[in-house]
Amino acid sequence: METKEPFDIEIEDIVYSVFPEEEDTYVIFKEGKEYVQIIKDTDTSWLKLNPETGLPMFGMDEEINLIGQKIREEIG
Repeated sequence: METKEPFDIEIEDIVYSVFPEEEDTYVIFKEGKEYVQIIKDTDTSWLKLNPETGLPMFGMDEEINLIGQKIREEIG
């Protein structure tokens, strides 16, 4: 499995740094600070992972879905 390089995305003038981890899992830094870990649920839905347990936190989060959409655009 090849190591994926980190990359930056921008949403509404905010720069997020994206660090790929496992399959469809990413650690997101917002403005230079660790912000959230996310995982792809479906093609259009992404979930936050609980920072303590690593389990998905179900619920609609527009910012997380926008980050996920930008990740999909970046990696193809």
